[in-house]
Amino acid sequence: MSHDGLRRLETDGIIVLPDRPFVLSDAESGLLRAPVSDGRAKNVSLDPSGAVVRGAAGCEEALGALMNRYAGWARALIVEVAPRYAQALQRGRTSFRPRDAREAAASPRKDDRRLHADAFPSQPTGGKRLLRVFSNVNPAGESRLWRIGEPFEAYARRWLSQVRRPWPGEAWALHSLGITRARRTAYDALMLGLHDHAKLDADYQRLSPRRDIALPAGSSWIVFTDSLVHAALAGRFALEQTFYLPITAMEAPAASPLKILERLAGRVLA
Repeated sequence: MSHDGLRRLETDGIIVLPDRPFVLSDAESGLLRAPVSDGRAKNVSLDPSGAVVRGAAGCEEALGALMNRYAGWARALIVEVAPRYAQALQRGRTSFRPRDAREAAASPRKDDRRLHADAFPSQPTGGKRLLRVFSNVNPAGESRLWRIGEPFEAYARRWLSQVRRPWPGEAWALHSLGITRARRTAYDALMLGLHDHAKLDADYQRLSPRRDIALPAGSSWIVFTDSLVHAALAGRFALEQTFYLPITAMEAPAASPLKILERLAGRVLA
């Protein structure tokens, strides 16, 4: 990708590649014809080590092999698009998403049909970027429908003053009790607060700026989901790979949520 193209990824938050499919083998395609979810988890997932599959109802070995292959493919795609990221990428969780995004979620906070920027309660990033690769592998040719919201800075300004600051010792306690995998920084707490305010604000969900995009079967897209305000409205059968990227590897670090929030808040957050 050109210098300007990489900056567009970092500032706009998404690149859609309509003709870059992840091609399934015949054996892998069979996993799309049988129920593989345990019915409790929304997605089938593979931990970053590539060894532990969760949320499956059988076929764990085959699903693990599929998701490991996808993880390697997704990394190669990012390195092709953004070679400067190659040495800095840190592998996160892989997911297979057989269920329809239109299915009701357990709670508004977990409802990805609502506009939000990603922040995860148990997985603080300390300011690292969330860079994710998605591929639509729907065997019936159905598109996946996403909604794209306003720029991240406008999203952050809405609730910045309303997000509570953590209590003294809160991050230590959450980590000590195993509730978080690392200590939450002020940045992580703020991102989580913005996420929750957005999802719980009915007027924001109904009235805020947005545009809908259809992501066809056979397409892939690369997204900074911590800065792209987005929602997944419809579609079945997608693969997703998460990577963590230090902002020092970016072409334009000032476009990161960490630097935007530090500028708005007037203080160091991580």
